[in-house]
Amino acid sequence: MRRAGTLARRILLPVALCGLLPACGFHPLYAENRGEPGKVQTGLAEINVALLPERTGQLLRENLQARLDPSGSGRARRYDLAVSYGISGTPIGIQQDSSITRVRLIGTAIWTLTAEDAKRSTLATGVARDVDGFNIFDQQFFAMDLENESVQRRVTEAVADQMTAQLAAYFDKRDGS
Repeated sequence: MRRAGTLARRILLPVALCGLLPACGFHPLYAENRGEPGKVQTGLAEINVALLPERTGQLLRENLQARLDPSGSGRARRYDLAVSYGISGTPIGIQQDSSITRVRLIGTAIWTLTAEDAKRSTLATGVARDVDGFNIFDQQFFAMDLENESVQRRVTEAVADQMTAQLAAYFDKRDGS
């Protein structure tokens, strides 16, 4: 009998806590409104991502476009997103003979969201950053190149995720759109 009471508490406590979440202001960020996209989804879909130089910039732009408007809604663009993006590398594993065995890559994006109005009003700015690394094996140059590309893709995807979350938070807090 005691075991049934413990099991009931284990089940009812999480359910009760979930019921209290709306009272503290928690709500789904990407919630739909009667089957229509919510204000966050609509705002994100209305962003035009400016062209970015270099291969890593192109990867970031692709990732952002896939996250901001995943359904390809074709909504009219009301906002421009300008991004300055770069990935820097730092050797962190250095042997006694000065050879490098590990490289840390740091991807940093500084972004500005502006309205497509006559004033070109700046609406929001932010910074997104991610760190990853890869090992360098002796005389394995092809493997090192492949690993470097793979890590750059991972860093770029993580930076795009952070930027999307920051933009979603902006549209969620914004009054009316």
